[in-house]
Amino acid sequence: MTNLSAQLAGKRVLVLNWRDISHSQAGGAEQYMHEISRRWVRSGVAVTWFTGRDAGQATGDNIDGIRIIRSGGPLSLYGQAALKLLRSRDRFDAVVDCQNGIPFFSPLFLPRDIPIVQLVHHVHQHQFRTRFSPPMAAFGRFLEKNGAKAIYGKRSIVAVSPSTRLELRKLGFPGPIHVVPNGTIDVPQAVGPRDPEPTLTVVSRLVPHKRLDLLLGEFAIAARSVPRLRLEIVGDGPERSRLQQLAMDLGLDDVVTFHGYQPNAVRDSLLNRAWLTASTSASEGWGCSVIEAAAWGVPCLALRVPGIRDSVVEERTGWLADTPKQFGVALVKALKTLADPEVARDIAAECQNWARCFTWERSATLLAGVLVEESAFRRQHPGAAISGPSDMTTLVRFRTTQGADIRSILRPTDEIAEKSGLISVLLKGRDEFEAFSVLKSIGVRGAELRAAGRSMLLAGPGSTFAPVDTADGL
Repeated sequence: MTNLSAQLAGKRVLVLNWRDISHSQAGGAEQYMHEISRRWVRSGVAVTWFTGRDAGQATGDNIDGIRIIRSGGPLSLYGQAALKLLRSRDRFDAVVDCQNGIPFFSPLFLPRDIPIVQLVHHVHQHQFRTRFSPPMAAFGRFLEKNGAKAIYGKRSIVAVSPSTRLELRKLGFPGPIHVVPNGTIDVPQAVGPRDPEPTLTVVSRLVPHKRLDLLLGEFAIAARSVPRLRLEIVGDGPERSRLQQLAMDLGLDDVVTFHGYQPNAVRDSLLNRAWLTASTSASEGWGCSVIEAAAWGVPCLALRVPGIRDSVVEERTGWLADTPKQFGVALVKALKTLADPEVARDIAAECQNWARCFTWERSATLLAGVLVEESAFRRQHPGAAISGPSDMTTLVRFRTTQGADIRSILRPTDEIAEKSGLISVLLKGRDEFEAFSVLKSIGVRGAELRAAGRSMLLAGPGSTFAPVDTADGL
């Protein structure tokens, strides 16, 4: 894959996000943009973040070469950002506008020819009511849906998973939506040994929408059928006291351990010994903890919900339950499957191959490709909208002996990999007919073409995982 991050060298990129990586409530969304930003910095990009200011944080900072400017609280941040944009209209070459439920509405305050890419981790329509009063929740839903569509129009959007893209389409967003998945930790060369007793390890923030209470209830059911079953919970949050009390009420206090927040080394040690991880979340943009567990060879049992269903490749890196009531039965079945050491080793190898698909270098390159493509379009068509977006992706494979200049037909958002004389390309936004036409234009004959499904789109053309899915409704 061409290092598109280098094409941003010398450019000034502004990132709008409600928190930076050092904020006390920073999570996966902050890690995502920080990991990408620091790789852009290494490629010569000047990256500035404008974020909210946490208690005790300075107004200015420099983290990993990223300039951080902080002002405002969770809501006042947006007004502060508007003033900042109005005062610096010509100081940036591109903007990554990270929407965490409430958009920054940056196109209102910047020249029309500046490329602005909106980054969305997940849609919050159903979550607003869990955090705000009914009137405020309704206003939040309006801003995320109707307000954002009116202001951003057909500008490019980046979604972290096919599920998020589908949710955005359901809300009626008409422009190009590119999928740029998260990276993850480096995959260890050797893992194990796992605990001799069946052990479930869950790494999660202890917040309501993660629904750890549901997990505890289903775990209690499974514990009746699986002797010596244990649950290790790593993470902290406002739900911790309630969950600990629930574990006691269910008679699980001797088999469930709440470790609280732990350093990476401790977290990784607990994952390395696990048989299985789990997710009972109501919805996610992506399953960061699912892929981190997979890097340690640990499969996941989860509910079939947006984001998580993208992170688990069913029957290969884990299992999906359709309803909460099915979760306990599925947990028993998964543990019985993993009781066979040879089966467990095969699944662990699949998990690690899947996790190897997700690197921060790839994420940085893919997001840079979206910015490069949007920038080129803005230069050629200031104020216009990219028309006719397609969510189709076509996988193309052919031998290098054909001598075709494949790069002449690639867009910045396409991906290419070459191995042992075989070229594999993911042509984004093009169906099989369009892919056939562009291949024919450069003299490629007899290429393998097929619609890329969810797993192939996420894994990339150079993956060793070899997904076998179909289009999966993309």
